[in-house]
Amino acid sequence: MRTHGLTLAVLVFALPVFAADPVVTDGDKYKVLLENDCVRVLEYRDEPGQITQEHQHPAFVLYALAPFERVIHLPGGKVINRSFAAGDVIWSPAQTHTGENTGSTPTHAVIVESKASGSRLSQCSNE
Repeated sequence: MRTHGLTLAVLVFALPVFAADPVVTDGDKYKVLLENDCVRVLEYRDEPGQITQEHQHPAFVLYALAPFERVIHLPGGKVINRSFAAGDVIWSPAQTHTGENTGSTPTHAVIVESKASGSRLSQCSNE
């Protein structure tokens, strides 16, 4: 019995770590297009007024497929207002945030999350 209780406790405490993955927290908005040892490529879609659950991304590049506006809420109360035109590209360091579509158009973007750095990049291929 003690083993089961310990296992359950470990799983309960591990849940917040897994829940921080945007594909888990907002599976209705994020779709994995490709994943390997070097990158994870996500498609993101939402509608005006929709808000994500708090989640985290490693360093990433975002490519806007359509124009949209959003507010990013970072831990500690910092707020970032962003406006994208189709074709805009940004790089962002790793972060935890919630996002809100504050515009009048749906959000449609591709996000490329980095999994590799330094010498590991040479091991990445297009396979």
